[in-house]
Amino acid sequence: MEKKVLTCIGCPMGCTLTVELEGNEVKSVEGNTCKRGDIYARKEVTNPTRIVTTTVRLKSGGVVSVKTKEDIPKEKIMDCVNEIKRLEVDTPVKIGQIILDNVAGTGVPVVATSFR
Repeated sequence: MEKKVLTCIGCPMGCTLTVELEGNEVKSVEGNTCKRGDIYARKEVTNPTRIVTTTVRLKSGGVVSVKTKEDIPKEKIMDCVNEIKRLEVDTPVKIGQIILDNVAGTGVPVVATSFR
């Protein structure tokens, strides 16, 4: 049986989690003080995902902060960042506006979050 030790990011407590795996099946999760820790650990060892935050250049100068609207597969992060890095958008941009419909083939949109 394989064991993995993780630090939970499900809440501010940052619990140390120990996950026991048999193949790709999670047998147990220990160390969590809330349900979110169990959910996080199971997902992290079987199908890790992340929300990506970065910036997009504005044609008028400056940048707009953006993020993926949902989490994307962890292995797609660099594809996502590289695709966003090539973008340059017109102003005005509104918070919540979709900047890119389907980033890196994930089906997830990238939305504006604030201006700098």
